[in-house]
Amino acid sequence: MPKKGESRKYPRYEVNAYVDYTGSEVLLYHKVQNISLGGICIQSPTVEDLGTLVDLVINFPDLDTSIAVKGEVVWTNREPPQDMGIRYLGLDDRRLETLRKYIQTIGK
Repeated sequence: MPKKGESRKYPRYEVNAYVDYTGSEVLLYHKVQNISLGGICIQSPTVEDLGTLVDLVINFPDLDTSIAVKGEVVWTNREPPQDMGIRYLGLDDRRLETLRKYIQTIGK
């Protein structure tokens, strides 16, 4: 888990959204704790190991769209609320722009 007071490259925003991901198994409709341009924190009953590569589908209901991205698990919390931090890998310009639009919408 990130340390308190640790500076981040991208600010994180708490959201009321859900994500589907495929890692060691396919898990659908999991709560997004927070999101940024660099990664996402999701709550899940199955927490992956550090370094696990996952495929995410992030739904943006406010924009009526979704994006599919690859990510890497960079921190985990196996105690309640059982969540993990995932860093995006290879986010192209189109997906980054969709993410940026969503963050602008929720960051107001």
